Amino acid sequence: MASFKTVMKSGHPPTLFAAFLYFDFCFAIWVLNGAMGPFITETFKLTPAQTGFMISLPILAGALMRFPLGILAQYIGRKNAAITEMSVIMLAMAYGYLFVSSYNDVLAMGVLLGIAGASFGVALSLGSGWFPPEHKGLAMGIAGAGNSGTVLAVLFAPPLAQAYGWQTTYAFAGLVMLLPLAIMIVLAKEPPDCEHQSFKEHVSCLFTKDGWAFSLIYVITFGGFIGLSNFLPTFFYEQFAVTKVEAGRLTMLAAFMGSGIRIVGGYFADRMGGIAVLSVVLLAAIATLLSLTATPSLALTTILFMLCFAALGAGNGALFQLVPLRWPNNTAVAGSMIGEIGALGGAILPNVMGLSKQYTGSFSIGFIGYAAFTAVVLGCLALWQRKWVGSWVGPRGKALGTATEAEQNQLQPVTA
Repeated sequence: MASFKTVMKSGHPPTLFAAFLYFDFCFAIWVLNGAMGPFITETFKLTPAQTGFMISLPILAGALMRFPLGILAQYIGRKNAAITEMSVIMLAMAYGYLFVSSYNDVLAMGVLLGIAGASFGVALSLGSGWFPPEHKGLAMGIAGAGNSGTVLAVLFAPPLAQAYGWQTTYAFAGLVMLLPLAIMIVLAKEPPDCEHQSFKEHVSCLFTKDGWAFSLIYVITFGGFIGLSNFLPTFFYEQFAVTKVEAGRLTMLAAFMGSGIRIVGGYFADRMGGIAVLSVVLLAAIATLLSLTATPSLALTTILFMLCFAALGAGNGALFQLVPLRWPNNTAVAGSMIGEIGALGGAILPNVMGLSKQYTGSFSIGFIGYAAFTAVVLGCLALWQRKWVGSWVGPRGKALGTATEAEQNQLQPVTA
């Protein structure tokens, strides 16, 4: 088992750090409206359905922008794409501070926040591009741990909104983007793993069954993470009548688990296999989601969400250990496409939760539906892996060439 030091020596740590910070700060801005949901809801007297839509709009917009940014990154370079995106985000935050004063303005701002959500595929491909296949799972896990930006948002946005007004929080967010922008310019180097390909070759992952299979899994893991982390401040505020700041802190506990465990998921996926790790974490997600329908106490609910987010975070890391193995030459595009579909799933979740609360008086239907869908995808994974193993990946989802001799002997040739 390679040490962390050995893994870092195999790539370019400064670029990995710059990618992590870029994704981290972009993610924090992407979920700002969710973190400030109770404040915005109170200001405009929104219904649960309106709140759910308001929270989901940045997720939807970010999802739709991911694939175009991934395509752009293949042509201008991932570092240049990241610098361009962060510069545009700063302009968007200025708009939020100066011009948002109505519910319709908040919806427009939600679309602009989606620009930050587009960073996913570029950040992970940039951060892992210098690392060899056997260490890409850990590298992608570290870069992908930038979804800890949710922690920053729910920890700092509510106190700032309470002290200075929630519109002013957009201005603070724009100013802090200077830090990752400067580090990206100074430290990052464009990875050498990008081959010049035609547009048709870049988008080929759109026309493969594997691409859509990965996307469905990511609807569960990342869609659940982003959807729930955006909705949890509102959930805790309405379900348990805690203060707006306390709701943010409780959400922070769950989000921290999800983002931190992503690295662990990538690490164990490198060694145990991404398929094996995914199977375990999907089972864990189903169990915790069904447990939440019993409306337990605040303390137990918080613990269950932490366990659920840990499973989802590990699943994110495990899935993206597999992506560069399946699409080694256009990881940014494939990652952006998978991330786009996954985030679209996250955009549905707040709406489902809001509608469930408005029409049934409970959030339980939302949790049950999400658990049922997870169970279906888990069953499909058991079928999909039969075609994957031996074709482009080793036993249990390990990189080909890293399996033991006994495992290699078990591989069966698979035709497409």
